[in-house]
Amino acid sequence: MAQQSHRAAPEHTHPDDVPVLTALAALADPVRLTLVRELASSAEWSRACGSFDVPVGKAALSHHFTVLRGAGLVEQRDEGPRRVNRLRRTEFNARFPGLLDLVLRED
Repeated sequence: MAQQSHRAAPEHTHPDDVPVLTALAALADPVRLTLVRELASSAEWSRACGSFDVPVGKAALSHHFTVLRGAGLVEQRDEGPRRVNRLRRTEFNARFPGLLDLVLRED
């Protein structure tokens, strides 16, 4: 029998339903930009929420992931007690071609 999570499954917004200003606002925050960059350099579904080196507490981190999901940038799923993440690179690039590449550049 599969282990049931004690929390509700996260709600996701598809990038096709995201206005450009919502995407830009999500990517403008330094903590969220760090999360996106770290996800971009990680294998899909390999990073749990608590594995990111960001200077915020759990509640703030949860808020940042909510914003990223709402902007269509991140997808999350529960694996036992952990919530793991993936960057929705393909879907986001289809909606906003080139935007993610610009944000991920280090110059």
